[in-house]
Amino acid sequence: MMDQRVTLITLGVADLAAAKAFYARLGWAPRDGNDQVAFYQMNGMVLGLFGKADLAADQGRPGADLGTGAITLAQNFATEAEVDAAYDAALAAGGTGLKRPEKVFWGGYSGYWADPDGHVWEVAMNPFWPLAADGSLTLPE
Repeated sequence: MMDQRVTLITLGVADLAAAKAFYARLGWAPRDGNDQVAFYQMNGMVLGLFGKADLAADQGRPGADLGTGAITLAQNFATEAEVDAAYDAALAAGGTGLKRPEKVFWGGYSGYWADPDGHVWEVAMNPFWPLAADGSLTLPE
């Protein structure tokens, strides 16, 4: 049986320098990489940015048209104010607002924004999923 875990999420980007500049405006600094890829240490995992053409070739699909938008990356926060602050910071850095944070039908609070390459991020506060002191999330029993 395979472990249920994700250790690295890689986003294909149209322009690596522009993508790195956007995430720098969010306050993120790459910890590793080269002129084709950048890696950001996250809470227990890594986010990678890789040029779309290079990523397609690395996947064994040179020339493939890699799309975006069929996945949502999410950041959970402890309070609605933290959700609002993260959403506003993303827009100030050059992200596109998709849905301003609001109270939602399942009892939480969430909104969505997209980075310049169209990768969708959710910012949320879920009162049923408390966060650990380090911000990590473990589903309740």
